[in-house]
Amino acid sequence: ICFSEEQIASLTHARRDLRPKAATMKRALGLLFLVLVSEVRSFDVLIEEFRDSDDLDEFILEGLEFSELHKHGRSKRNAFSSEEDGEEVDTGDMVTLESYRVESRITSHFVNTRIRSKVVNNAPRSKTVEFDIKIPQGAFINNFTMNVNGITFSGSIKEKSVARSLFSQARAKGKAAGLVRTKAMDMENFKADLNVPPGSKVQFEINYQETLRRKLGVYEHVIHLEPGKLAKKLQVDVYITEPQGISFVNTPHSIGPRFSGLTSITQEEKRAHVSFRPTVDQQRKCPNCSTSAVEGSFIVKYDTKRDETSNLQIFNGYFLHFFAPENLPPLPKNILFVIDVSGSMWGLKMRQTVQAMQTILDDLRSDDQFSIIDFNHNVRCWREELVEATSIQTEDAKKYVRDIQPGGGTNINEALLRAIFILKEASKRGMLESNSISLIVLVSDGDPTVGELKLSKIQKNVKKEMQDDFSLHALGIGFDVDYDFLERIAMENNGMAQRIYGNQDTSNQLKEFYKQVSTPLLKNVEFIYPSESVSDVTQKNFGTFYGGEEIVVAGKVDTESVQVLESIVTAAAANTKLVVNTLADLEEMDEFLKESRYAYPDFAKQYWAHLTINQLLAERSLAPSAALKRNITRTILQLSIDHHLVTPLTAMLIENSVGDERMLADSPRDPKKGCCPSTLFPPPPPDRKST
Repeated sequence: ICFSEEQIASLTHARRDLRPKAATMKRALGLLFLVLVSEVRSFDVLIEEFRDSDDLDEFILEGLEFSELHKHGRSKRNAFSSEEDGEEVDTGDMVTLESYRVESRITSHFVNTRIRSKVVNNAPRSKTVEFDIKIPQGAFINNFTMNVNGITFSGSIKEKSVARSLFSQARAKGKAAGLVRTKAMDMENFKADLNVPPGSKVQFEINYQETLRRKLGVYEHVIHLEPGKLAKKLQVDVYITEPQGISFVNTPHSIGPRFSGLTSITQEEKRAHVSFRPTVDQQRKCPNCSTSAVEGSFIVKYDTKRDETSNLQIFNGYFLHFFAPENLPPLPKNILFVIDVSGSMWGLKMRQTVQAMQTILDDLRSDDQFSIIDFNHNVRCWREELVEATSIQTEDAKKYVRDIQPGGGTNINEALLRAIFILKEASKRGMLESNSISLIVLVSDGDPTVGELKLSKIQKNVKKEMQDDFSLHALGIGFDVDYDFLERIAMENNGMAQRIYGNQDTSNQLKEFYKQVSTPLLKNVEFIYPSESVSDVTQKNFGTFYGGEEIVVAGKVDTESVQVLESIVTAAAANTKLVVNTLADLEEMDEFLKESRYAYPDFAKQYWAHLTINQLLAERSLAPSAALKRNITRTILQLSIDHHLVTPLTAMLIENSVGDERMLADSPRDPKKGCCPSTLFPPPPPDRKST
């Protein structure tokens, strides 16, 4: 974002002159602020004349209700009035980072995070100020606020077609400006550069929400800290509230070894507080440096007590059901490893993959069956059928993997179809035990270059041949892989996907992913609730439950007709059928949360919304007809608006309290390319003579 000194002065002057006569203004200054919030995020600013402000309220889809639209944001408080003075900082450029504060409130594994950055330009000339944060993939932004010299812009959710239309109109007039968009590891960048005149104050504030998925017996909350400058007040607070009780909390290797000992953890039975507040001197890269060493991931890991296999929570008309049984014997598995050995895997990626496979093959149990397929432009099988995981067979498989020489193209389609064929043949011949689970693990680093090249066709081919009781898991290695494709193909075939970065840690990442699927404990898991008491329930049937994870089901409860909610979970275990009954009182959570100062009050409602929207997005991508896809789209849009979430189908309208200056938050048409040029051209100061 690039404002000239004249524009800042004009904005400030306009704020002072806002009187009833403003309604007669013939020209209104509008800021369209596109925040890319899907795969990659950044800011685009343009200046546009709005002939009719009602155009901003039009939606492509009719019939939606927007009663909740104006209940969020629109804060009129002065963003700088409540900050406390911190230490003096000499950064050399006279731009002071007054404060950088992060607060996460985790309630029943649901996270609401707020990041606030306040900057003051003490220099005699304009300076560029950068607001650059990274947000976990899968998180939804639910508000963004920018305060420039006391003018506050805050947000409400709209359907994104309006934003794109307005932006396209402005670009056609040459009034658009853009910023560089980046993407890093498992985070999505959200970045803006603001040209701040001398003496100006700017505060950015962003809120985002996410659900924590339990993996290998741990919930992990990651905050990327990169304030970019020494902060007079740097403060991170993570408040954890868990009705089930907290078994442990730790912060492994947060930020780096130089900050060890600066994190404070206070843990009670059901609450915990993690705090990180380094002084200015502790932030410095060296004793006399004016640059900050705070750059990295602040990680909080914890788990809840597992006194109960099933935990049912009810709050404000919503229920959350957490199911995580332990101490069960594992089910036998039938597993096919499908490994990309094309030329792009040559070198470190192949060495790391071979190293990981040595450990993975050793971890197979004696009642498991397996085989290996490696592919480039051709497809080879170590064994044409599944074999038992005896020590002789696993040693031979390890030698086979060690001897692989990568080269050639990438024929993903034929490799996956061959793996499915082997599983189906084994099923037809009665080689698969009735209580076993069958899965395919694909490891690849690139797009197909041989055979079927169209990704949508590969998806259809795989889906057509897969049996409902098979699952496909996909690991994408490196930055060139089309991770969206791998995620879609895994999702629609009962599996999960993970991006693995091609570096020295690739082997450990591969092994950790395998651990997640190496211990199946249950299959055919079904959740049953009284139909007269609940509605809008999320997914209730699951093919496989793996050790260390957790299944979450959410829905709405009719609090007028029921005081106690009962649920039944049934599943097939190794040697028996598992049946778990759970009861929950409607008032139990109310009493607990009244005493929890830092609990996020809308956790149950927003948790349900996140689960439902993600589930609908998956269904939308698989919709067999255009009519069904449109219906699902309408539902997602309504939910996004009602729950104030920037999802792949919505945009955030950001405006000041009187609505005469507006910005829009949106995602790009093409996440790989973004939507806008990367050079900023500040528009001329607005002509105020006609106002």
